[in-house]
Amino acid sequence: MSWKDFTELFVRPLFTLGKTPVSLESLVEMVVVVLLVVLLSRLVRRALRTRVLAHSKLDIGLQYAIARFAGYVVLVLGFAIGLESVGVDLSTLKVVAGALGIGIGFGLQNVANDYVSGLIILAERPVQIGDRVDLGGGLVGTVQLIGVRATQVLTGDNILYIVPNSQFVTNRVVNWTHVDPRVRFSIPVSASYDSDPHLVEKLLLEVAAAIPSVLKDPAPTVVFKTFGDNALNFELRVWSTAPAEAHGGLDSQINFAIWDKFKANHIEIPFPQRDLHIKEPVEVELKQSAEANPPSGPPGRSN
Repeated sequence: MSWKDFTELFVRPLFTLGKTPVSLESLVEMVVVVLLVVLLSRLVRRALRTRVLAHSKLDIGLQYAIARFAGYVVLVLGFAIGLESVGVDLSTLKVVAGALGIGIGFGLQNVANDYVSGLIILAERPVQIGDRVDLGGGLVGTVQLIGVRATQVLTGDNILYIVPNSQFVTNRVVNWTHVDPRVRFSIPVSASYDSDPHLVEKLLLEVAAAIPSVLKDPAPTVVFKTFGDNALNFELRVWSTAPAEAHGGLDSQINFAIWDKFKANHIEIPFPQRDLHIKEPVEVELKQSAEANPPSGPPGRSN
């Protein structure tokens, strides 16, 4: 094959899109345009985050959202300008867009929902990078990345979950660190009825004051909850700014300290007790019933 034949094959129309002939040359140009647009979108997003927004007073979540939106705008405009530059009339894509819309309506509802939810999250920012979220079902972790379709959540066990964005929009999500990083912890404590409740309160406040991660403001408090069946029930309430990694750890640290403090001051932590009373008339009734209805002999034998 000569160079002339190869050139003719390269520019020969393969098919037509509306009134626009599509050749191998135009397909290669389209691929190049797509790659350049994607690269430009990433460069713009990275430049905004590292060189422009990083020096502003905006929080990290808002910087990320602005950079993402800018990347999407560059991507859409780049595709439109690039396709027009290679000779593709965008008006001829109406049929394709209509078919794609029908496909989204019937087969890609969940995917489209995730994409729209991603835009809502970036716009309203109910969840941001670095937030500690509780999605229910035991899934608690830190938001690592908010994508256009899914969000990455890293748990305390170093397990990365890919969560569809629609779950953040349609389901109930607990955000521990969205506005105020302070979180209150309530630790139930029981003491025997022989204990002085005022001494118990004093000891619990001493425990809270000795733990560095417990805030002084708001100050720890002790609530005398109820007179239980076997114990006096209290609740130690403390505030902390480190719930992200230390929710269970702080509870454990406080419980260890309470145990040591109660043991040193001879405060007993009771355990549930139950008394079992057996009434004699029940046993007599059973014996009388057995005597009144003696067991019958084997079949076929007379008494």
